[in-house]
Amino acid sequence: MKNFIYSLTQQYQKISHCIKHFDGIAALALRLYLVPIFWMAGSNKLMHFQDTVEWFGNPDWGLGLPFPTLMAVLATTTELAGAVLLGLGLFTRFISIPLIITMLVAIVTVHLPNGWQAIADPNAPFANAQVLASAEKLEKAHEILQNYGNYDWLTASGSFVILNNGVEFAVTYLVMLLALIFIGGGRYISLDFWMKYHLTKRL
Repeated sequence: MKNFIYSLTQQYQKISHCIKHFDGIAALALRLYLVPIFWMAGSNKLMHFQDTVEWFGNPDWGLGLPFPTLMAVLATTTELAGAVLLGLGLFTRFISIPLIITMLVAIVTVHLPNGWQAIADPNAPFANAQVLASAEKLEKAHEILQNYGNYDWLTASGSFVILNNGVEFAVTYLVMLLALIFIGGGRYISLDFWMKYHLTKRL
């Protein structure tokens, strides 16, 4: 029995040694997933910058944040720079911090009042009153479209849904960024790795 456990341990160590050369794949997957999300968010803010400033600052129909121009500049710059740096795997841990702050601000100011779900689904866990109320509205919308619209054409690209805009997606991105703070850009497939490699060689 002792020999069997020893042999099993040895095999496990060999497998672990081989697998470690591929441990950068997880970091690469997280980075590539987040790049288009932050690039699109930053690009949209930049293309409609004045609207972004007004939305950030207006207390009636916007977020009512102080210094809206500064906040808009910081959010836009963080998201665009974040997308580029995550794509390159450069300063991955560093850029993840302001991106996390951006996500936290978005969660608290935009998404939290809507509960958890991004897409309203009354049958899903964490369905709040707003989500439960969406079932009747969605059913009525389907009825109207079936009776007065070309329903097959309208649904050819996918089913109609009600956007609940809850915290679900923002929290998911935040968790992914937290993971990148701990694992970094990834072995072999990030500039962070090669910068550290060459600096270590020189020392």
